[in-house]
Amino acid sequence: MNYRRKEYYLLEERMRPNGPNRIQMVLGPRQVGKTTLVLQWLRTVQEPNNLRYFTGDAQIGSSWIEGAWNAARIASRADQATQYLVLDEIQKTTRWSEVVKRLWDEDRAQGVDVRVVLLGSAQLLLDKGLTESLAGRSERIHLSHWRFNEMNEAFGLSAEEYVWFGGYPGAMDYWTDESRWKAYVRESLVETAITQDVLMMHRVLKPALLRQTFEMALHYAGQTLSINKMVGQLQDAGNTTTLSEYLNLLNQARLIAPLHKYAGAYVRKRASSPTFHLYNPAIRNAYRPGGRLDLRNAPSLWGRAVEIAVGAHLLSYQSPEFEVTTWREGDFEVDFVVKTPRGLFALEVKSGRDKASGLTRFQEQFNPTRTLLVGPGGIPWQDFLRLEPADWAV
Repeated sequence: MNYRRKEYYLLEERMRPNGPNRIQMVLGPRQVGKTTLVLQWLRTVQEPNNLRYFTGDAQIGSSWIEGAWNAARIASRADQATQYLVLDEIQKTTRWSEVVKRLWDEDRAQGVDVRVVLLGSAQLLLDKGLTESLAGRSERIHLSHWRFNEMNEAFGLSAEEYVWFGGYPGAMDYWTDESRWKAYVRESLVETAITQDVLMMHRVLKPALLRQTFEMALHYAGQTLSINKMVGQLQDAGNTTTLSEYLNLLNQARLIAPLHKYAGAYVRKRASSPTFHLYNPAIRNAYRPGGRLDLRNAPSLWGRAVEIAVGAHLLSYQSPEFEVTTWREGDFEVDFVVKTPRGLFALEVKSGRDKASGLTRFQEQFNPTRTLLVGPGGIPWQDFLRLEPADWAV
Protein backbone atom coordinates (compact mmCIF):
# COMPACT_ATOMS: atom_id res chain seq x y z
CA MET A 1 0.00 0.00 0.00
CA ASN A 2 1.41 3.39 -0.96
CA TYR A 3 -0.85 5.45 1.29
CA ARG A 4 1.10 8.16 3.11
CA ARG A 5 0.03 9.69 6.41
CA LYS A 6 0.82 13.27 7.38
CA GLU A 7 3.62 12.03 9.60
CA TYR A 8 5.41 10.77 6.49
CA TYR A 9 5.89 14.31 5.26
CA LEU A 10 6.95 15.45 8.73
CA LEU A 11 9.65 12.77 8.78
CA GLU A 12 10.73 13.69 5.24
CA GLU A 13 11.06 17.34 6.23
CA ARG A 14 13.04 16.63 9.38
CA MET A 15 15.45 14.22 7.68
CA ARG A 16 16.52 16.47 4.82
CA PRO A 17 20.34 16.47 4.50
CA ASN A 18 20.75 20.23 4.98
CA GLY A 19 18.49 20.34 8.04
CA PRO A 20 19.38 20.05 11.73
CA ASN A 21 20.47 16.56 12.72
CA ARG A 22 18.20 15.15 15.43
CA ILE A 23 17.33 11.56 16.28
CA GLN A 24 13.76 10.97 15.09
CA MET A 25 11.71 8.72 17.40
CA VAL A 26 8.61 7.35 15.63
CA LEU A 27 6.20 6.15 18.33
CA GLY A 28 2.79 4.54 18.24
CA PRO A 29 0.68 1.50 19.07
CA ARG A 30 1.10 -1.77 17.23
CA GLN A 31 0.01 -2.17 13.62
CA VAL A 32 -0.58 1.49 12.78
CA GLY A 33 2.06 1.55 10.05
CA LYS A 34 5.25 2.84 11.71
CA THR A 35 7.58 0.53 9.82
CA THR A 36 5.64 0.92 6.57
CA LEU A 37 5.80 4.70 6.84
CA VAL A 38 9.56 4.71 7.44
CA LEU A 39 10.27 2.18 4.68
CA GLN A 40 8.21 4.25 2.25
CA TRP A 41 10.30 7.25 3.20
CA LEU A 42 13.54 5.27 2.78
CA ARG A 43 12.56 4.48 -0.81
CA THR A 44 12.71 8.21 -1.57
CA VAL A 45 16.42 8.25 -0.70
CA GLN A 46 18.07 8.17 -4.10
CA GLU A 47 21.24 6.25 -3.18
CA PRO A 48 20.43 2.77 -1.78
CA ASN A 49 23.99 2.52 -0.41
CA ASN A 50 23.16 5.46 1.88
CA LEU A 51 20.48 3.73 3.92
CA ARG A 52 20.34 0.89 6.43
CA TYR A 53 17.44 -0.75 8.23
CA PHE A 54 17.85 -3.02 11.27
CA THR A 55 15.34 -4.47 13.75
CA GLY A 56 15.70 -5.43 17.39
CA ASP A 57 13.61 -8.58 16.92
CA ALA A 58 15.45 -11.66 18.19
CA GLN A 59 18.50 -9.59 19.18
CA ILE A 60 20.34 -10.17 22.45
CA GLY A 61 22.10 -7.25 24.08
CA SER A 62 22.88 -3.86 22.58
CA SER A 63 25.80 -4.89 20.35
CA TRP A 64 23.51 -4.96 17.30
CA ILE A 65 22.90 -1.21 17.69
CA GLU A 66 26.59 -0.44 17.79
CA GLY A 67 27.33 -2.76 14.85
CA ALA A 68 24.66 -1.16 12.67
CA TRP A 69 25.77 2.34 13.65
CA ASN A 70 29.43 1.63 12.90
CA ALA A 71 28.52 0.30 9.44
CA ALA A 72 26.76 3.59 8.71
CA ARG A 73 29.76 5.55 10.02
CA ILE A 74 32.19 3.70 7.77
CA ALA A 75 30.00 4.33 4.73
CA SER A 76 29.63 8.00 5.60
CA ARG A 77 33.39 8.50 5.81
CA ALA A 78 34.04 6.47 2.66
CA ASP A 79 31.42 8.17 0.49
CA GLN A 80 31.50 11.60 2.16
CA ALA A 81 27.70 11.44 2.13
CA THR A 82 24.80 11.47 4.56
CA GLN A 83 23.85 8.01 5.83
CA TYR A 84 20.37 7.05 7.04
CA LEU A 85 20.06 4.48 9.82
CA VAL A 86 16.71 3.05 10.94
CA LEU A 87 16.54 0.98 14.15
CA ASP A 88 13.18 -0.76 14.56
CA GLU A 89 11.73 -2.37 17.73
CA ILE A 90 14.34 -0.47 19.71
CA GLN A 91 12.43 -0.96 22.97
CA LYS A 92 13.28 -4.68 23.03
CA THR A 93 16.89 -3.84 23.87
CA THR A 94 17.70 -3.03 27.49
CA ARG A 95 19.60 0.19 28.17
CA TRP A 96 19.29 1.12 24.50
CA SER A 97 19.16 4.85 25.19
CA GLU A 98 22.60 4.87 26.82
CA VAL A 99 24.13 3.33 23.69
CA VAL A 100 22.25 5.67 21.34
CA LYS A 101 23.23 8.74 23.35
CA ARG A 102 26.92 7.79 23.38
CA LEU A 103 27.07 7.00 19.66
CA TRP A 104 25.18 10.14 18.65
CA ASP A 105 27.44 12.32 20.81
CA GLU A 106 30.53 10.69 19.27
CA ASP A 107 29.24 11.47 15.77
CA ARG A 108 28.66 15.11 16.67
CA ALA A 109 32.19 15.42 18.06
CA GLN A 110 33.74 13.77 14.99
CA GLY A 111 31.53 15.41 12.35
CA VAL A 112 30.03 12.13 11.11
CA ASP A 113 26.73 12.66 9.26
CA VAL A 114 24.52 9.70 10.24
CA ARG A 115 20.77 10.46 10.40
CA VAL A 116 18.97 8.11 12.81
CA VAL A 117 15.33 7.03 13.09
CA LEU A 118 14.16 4.93 16.05
CA LEU A 119 10.87 3.02 15.96
CA GLY A 120 9.00 1.80 19.04
CA SER A 121 5.66 0.10 19.57
CA ALA A 122 4.34 2.24 22.40
CA GLN A 123 5.25 5.25 24.50
CA LEU A 124 5.54 3.19 27.67
CA LEU A 125 8.17 0.94 26.10
CA LEU A 126 10.45 3.76 25.05
CA ASP A 127 10.04 5.56 28.36
CA LYS A 128 11.10 2.37 30.10
CA GLY A 129 14.37 2.42 28.14
CA LEU A 130 15.16 6.10 28.66
CA THR A 131 17.72 5.54 31.39
CA GLU A 132 19.75 8.27 29.69
CA SER A 133 18.05 11.43 28.57
CA LEU A 134 17.98 12.17 24.86
CA ALA A 135 16.77 15.72 25.52
CA GLY A 136 18.18 18.11 22.93
CA ARG A 137 19.17 15.18 20.76
CA SER A 138 15.81 13.82 19.66
CA GLU A 139 12.37 14.71 18.37
CA ARG A 140 9.24 12.58 18.54
CA ILE A 141 6.71 11.76 15.85
CA HIS A 142 3.57 10.19 17.29
CA LEU A 143 1.39 7.94 15.15
CA SER A 144 -2.14 7.33 16.39
CA HIS A 145 -4.56 4.63 15.42
CA TRP A 146 -5.91 5.46 11.98
CA ARG A 147 -8.69 8.04 11.85
CA PHE A 148 -11.81 7.77 9.72
CA ASN A 149 -10.47 10.04 6.98
CA GLU A 150 -7.40 7.84 6.63
CA MET A 151 -9.39 4.61 6.51
CA ASN A 152 -11.79 6.20 4.04
CA GLU A 153 -9.01 7.39 1.73
CA ALA A 154 -7.00 4.17 1.87
CA PHE A 155 -9.81 1.57 1.91
CA GLY A 156 -13.01 3.41 0.99
CA LEU A 157 -14.66 2.78 4.38
CA SER A 158 -17.89 4.65 5.06
CA ALA A 159 -18.44 6.30 8.42
CA GLU A 160 -20.84 3.50 9.42
CA GLU A 161 -18.24 0.88 8.48
CA TYR A 162 -15.59 2.75 10.47
CA VAL A 163 -17.74 2.51 13.60
CA TRP A 164 -17.33 -1.28 13.28
CA PHE A 165 -13.92 -1.83 11.65
CA GLY A 166 -12.14 1.08 13.29
CA GLY A 167 -8.57 2.04 12.43
CA TYR A 168 -6.42 -1.08 12.03
CA PRO A 169 -5.21 -1.01 8.39
CA GLY A 170 -3.71 -4.51 8.49
CA ALA A 171 -7.03 -6.03 9.55
CA MET A 172 -8.68 -4.83 6.35
CA ASP A 173 -7.33 -7.90 4.55
CA TYR A 174 -10.16 -9.77 6.31
CA TRP A 175 -12.96 -7.24 6.28
CA THR A 176 -15.19 -9.38 4.03
CA ASP A 177 -15.02 -12.24 6.54
CA GLU A 178 -16.09 -10.92 9.93
CA SER A 179 -15.11 -14.03 11.89
CA ARG A 180 -11.56 -13.92 10.50
CA TRP A 181 -11.42 -10.15 11.04
CA LYS A 182 -12.41 -10.56 14.69
CA ALA A 183 -9.88 -13.34 15.23
CA TYR A 184 -7.10 -11.29 13.64
CA VAL A 185 -7.80 -8.22 15.78
CA ARG A 186 -8.05 -10.24 18.97
CA GLU A 187 -5.15 -12.62 18.48
CA SER A 188 -2.66 -10.74 16.30
CA LEU A 189 -3.22 -7.18 17.52
CA VAL A 190 -4.79 -6.90 20.96
CA GLU A 191 -3.31 -10.07 22.45
CA THR A 192 0.13 -9.19 21.10
CA ALA A 193 -0.10 -5.71 22.63
CA ILE A 194 -1.04 -7.14 26.02
CA THR A 195 1.58 -9.88 25.94
CA GLN A 196 4.55 -8.03 24.44
CA ASP A 197 3.87 -4.39 25.28
CA VAL A 198 2.64 -4.90 28.82
CA LEU A 199 3.33 -8.31 30.37
CA MET A 200 6.81 -8.86 28.92
CA MET A 201 8.01 -5.31 29.54
CA HIS A 202 6.59 -4.62 33.00
CA ARG A 203 6.49 -6.32 36.36
CA VAL A 204 2.87 -7.42 36.50
CA LEU A 205 2.34 -9.54 39.60
CA LYS A 206 -1.12 -10.73 38.60
CA PRO A 207 -1.39 -11.23 34.83
CA ALA A 208 -4.83 -12.83 35.20
CA LEU A 209 -6.07 -9.75 37.02
CA LEU A 210 -4.72 -7.47 34.29
CA ARG A 211 -6.56 -9.48 31.64
CA GLN A 212 -9.77 -9.41 33.67
CA THR A 213 -9.35 -5.64 34.06
CA PHE A 214 -9.05 -5.31 30.29
CA GLU A 215 -12.13 -7.47 29.68
CA MET A 216 -14.24 -5.53 32.18
CA ALA A 217 -13.15 -2.14 30.85
CA LEU A 218 -13.97 -3.41 27.36
CA HIS A 219 -17.43 -4.54 28.48
CA TYR A 220 -18.15 -1.13 29.98
CA ALA A 221 -16.72 0.87 27.05
CA GLY A 222 -18.52 4.20 26.83
CA GLN A 223 -19.75 3.91 30.42
CA THR A 224 -18.68 5.16 33.84
CA LEU A 225 -17.76 2.53 36.41
CA SER A 226 -16.46 2.80 39.95
CA ILE A 227 -13.02 1.31 40.56
CA ASN A 228 -14.36 -0.13 43.82
CA LYS A 229 -17.18 -1.79 41.90
CA MET A 230 -14.68 -3.25 39.47
CA VAL A 231 -12.65 -4.70 42.34
CA GLY A 232 -15.80 -6.30 43.72
CA GLN A 233 -16.64 -7.95 40.40
CA LEU A 234 -13.20 -9.28 39.53
CA GLN A 235 -12.52 -12.91 40.29
CA ASP A 236 -8.81 -12.43 41.02
CA ALA A 237 -8.67 -10.32 44.16
CA GLY A 238 -6.80 -7.04 43.95
CA ASN A 239 -7.02 -3.53 45.35
CA THR A 240 -7.87 -0.18 43.85
CA THR A 241 -4.20 0.83 43.58
CA THR A 242 -3.28 -2.30 41.63
CA LEU A 243 -6.32 -1.91 39.40
CA SER A 244 -5.47 1.73 38.67
CA GLU A 245 -1.90 0.73 37.79
CA TYR A 246 -3.14 -1.93 35.36
CA LEU A 247 -5.54 0.52 33.74
CA ASN A 248 -2.63 2.92 33.30
CA LEU A 249 -0.59 0.21 31.53
CA LEU A 250 -3.51 -0.57 29.21
CA ASN A 251 -3.84 3.15 28.55
CA GLN A 252 -0.13 3.52 27.74
CA ALA A 253 -0.44 0.57 25.34
CA ARG A 254 -3.19 2.58 23.60
CA LEU A 255 -5.94 0.01 24.21
CA ILE A 256 -8.18 1.32 27.02
CA ALA A 257 -8.59 5.02 27.83
CA PRO A 258 -10.01 5.67 31.32
CA LEU A 259 -11.24 9.26 31.03
CA HIS A 260 -11.25 11.21 34.27
CA LYS A 261 -13.66 13.90 35.40
CA TYR A 262 -12.98 17.50 34.49
CA ALA A 263 -13.10 19.64 37.61
CA GLY A 264 -12.32 23.20 36.66
CA ALA A 265 -8.67 24.22 36.59
CA TYR A 266 -7.55 20.62 36.99
CA VAL A 267 -8.61 17.07 36.23
CA ARG A 268 -9.41 14.59 38.97
CA LYS A 269 -6.79 12.12 37.86
CA ARG A 270 -7.36 10.06 40.99
CA ALA A 271 -11.08 9.91 40.31
CA SER A 272 -12.57 6.65 41.51
CA SER A 273 -15.10 6.42 38.66
CA PRO A 274 -13.53 6.85 35.22
CA THR A 275 -15.47 6.62 31.98
CA PHE A 276 -13.94 3.91 29.82
CA HIS A 277 -13.22 4.63 26.18
CA LEU A 278 -11.12 2.98 23.50
CA TYR A 279 -8.35 4.18 21.22
CA ASN A 280 -9.80 2.13 18.37
CA PRO A 281 -13.45 1.03 17.84
CA ALA A 282 -12.22 -2.32 16.49
CA ILE A 283 -10.97 -3.30 19.95
CA ARG A 284 -14.53 -3.54 21.30
CA ASN A 285 -16.16 -4.99 18.22
CA ALA A 286 -13.67 -7.84 17.90
CA TYR A 287 -14.99 -9.18 21.22
CA ARG A 288 -18.65 -8.38 20.59
CA PRO A 289 -21.09 -11.26 19.93
CA GLY A 290 -22.80 -10.97 16.56
CA GLY A 291 -21.73 -8.99 13.54
CA ARG A 292 -21.82 -5.49 12.13
CA LEU A 293 -25.44 -5.67 10.98
CA ASP A 294 -26.55 -6.95 14.39
CA LEU A 295 -24.95 -3.91 15.99
CA ARG A 296 -26.44 -1.52 13.45
CA ASN A 297 -29.93 -2.89 14.08
CA ALA A 298 -29.76 -2.42 17.88
CA PRO A 299 -30.32 1.33 18.43
CA SER A 300 -28.97 1.60 21.98
CA LEU A 301 -25.86 -0.46 21.21
CA TRP A 302 -25.31 1.40 17.94
CA GLY A 303 -25.61 4.73 19.74
CA ARG A 304 -22.90 3.75 22.20
CA ALA A 305 -20.73 2.44 19.35
CA VAL A 306 -20.98 5.84 17.64
CA GLU A 307 -19.87 7.50 20.89
CA ILE A 308 -16.91 5.13 21.07
CA ALA A 309 -15.94 6.06 17.49
CA VAL A 310 -16.17 9.79 18.30
CA GLY A 311 -14.12 9.19 21.44
CA ALA A 312 -11.46 7.30 19.47
CA HIS A 313 -11.33 10.20 17.01
CA LEU A 314 -10.71 12.69 19.82
CA LEU A 315 -8.18 10.42 21.54
CA SER A 316 -6.17 10.18 18.31
CA TYR A 317 -5.20 13.82 18.97
CA GLN A 318 -4.48 13.30 22.69
CA SER A 319 -1.37 15.14 23.84
CA PRO A 320 -0.27 17.43 26.68
CA GLU A 321 -1.86 20.27 24.72
CA PHE A 322 -5.04 18.36 23.82
CA GLU A 323 -6.42 16.76 26.95
CA VAL A 324 -9.58 14.68 26.65
CA THR A 325 -11.69 14.21 29.78
CA THR A 326 -15.37 13.82 30.64
CA TRP A 327 -17.85 15.27 33.14
CA ARG A 328 -20.79 13.94 35.09
CA GLU A 329 -22.93 15.35 37.89
CA GLY A 330 -25.85 13.25 39.07
CA ASP A 331 -27.85 12.26 36.00
CA PHE A 332 -26.29 14.97 33.86
CA GLU A 333 -23.24 14.24 31.75
CA VAL A 334 -21.05 15.72 29.06
CA ASP A 335 -19.50 13.02 26.92
CA PHE A 336 -16.19 14.75 26.23
CA VAL A 337 -14.44 17.80 27.64
CA VAL A 338 -11.38 18.89 25.67
CA LYS A 339 -8.87 21.36 27.04
CA THR A 340 -6.50 23.01 24.55
CA PRO A 341 -4.36 26.16 24.50
CA ARG A 342 -7.22 27.73 22.53
CA GLY A 343 -9.78 27.11 25.24
CA LEU A 344 -12.16 24.65 26.83
CA PHE A 345 -14.64 22.70 24.67
CA ALA A 346 -17.57 20.56 25.75
CA LEU A 347 -18.94 17.97 23.31
CA GLU A 348 -22.15 16.02 23.59
CA VAL A 349 -22.75 13.07 21.25
CA LYS A 350 -26.44 12.71 20.52
CA SER A 351 -26.38 9.16 19.25
CA GLY A 352 -29.87 7.82 19.82
CA ARG A 353 -29.58 6.43 23.35
CA ASP A 354 -31.43 8.08 26.20
CA LYS A 355 -29.36 10.29 28.50
CA ALA A 356 -29.69 13.65 30.18
CA SER A 357 -27.64 16.32 28.45
CA GLY A 358 -25.33 18.18 30.79
CA LEU A 359 -24.19 20.88 28.38
CA THR A 360 -26.29 23.63 29.96
CA ARG A 361 -25.23 22.79 33.51
CA PHE A 362 -21.59 22.43 32.49
CA GLN A 363 -21.75 25.78 30.74
CA GLU A 364 -23.13 27.43 33.87
CA GLN A 365 -20.35 26.02 36.04
CA PHE A 366 -17.30 26.28 33.79
CA ASN A 367 -18.12 28.76 30.99
CA PRO A 368 -16.41 26.77 28.21
CA THR A 369 -15.12 28.48 25.09
CA ARG A 370 -17.62 26.52 23.01
CA THR A 371 -20.13 23.71 23.34
CA LEU A 372 -20.76 21.36 20.45
CA LEU A 373 -23.57 18.96 19.77
CA VAL A 374 -22.56 16.03 17.60
CA GLY A 375 -25.54 14.29 16.04
CA PRO A 376 -29.13 15.30 15.19
CA GLY A 377 -29.61 19.02 15.72
CA GLY A 378 -25.87 19.66 15.55
CA ILE A 379 -22.89 18.49 13.51
CA PRO A 380 -23.72 15.10 11.95
CA TRP A 381 -21.43 12.56 13.58
CA GLN A 382 -20.33 11.35 10.15
CA ASP A 383 -19.12 14.88 9.36
CA PHE A 384 -17.49 15.33 12.77
CA LEU A 385 -15.27 12.30 12.15
CA ARG A 386 -13.84 14.15 9.15
CA LEU A 387 -12.96 17.27 11.15
CA GLU A 388 -9.62 18.08 12.72
CA PRO A 389 -9.51 20.04 16.00
CA ALA A 390 -8.46 23.14 14.07
CA ASP A 391 -11.90 23.04 12.44
CA TRP A 392 -13.83 23.39 15.72
CA ALA A 393 -11.41 24.14 18.56
CA VAL A 394 -11.18 27.84 17.71
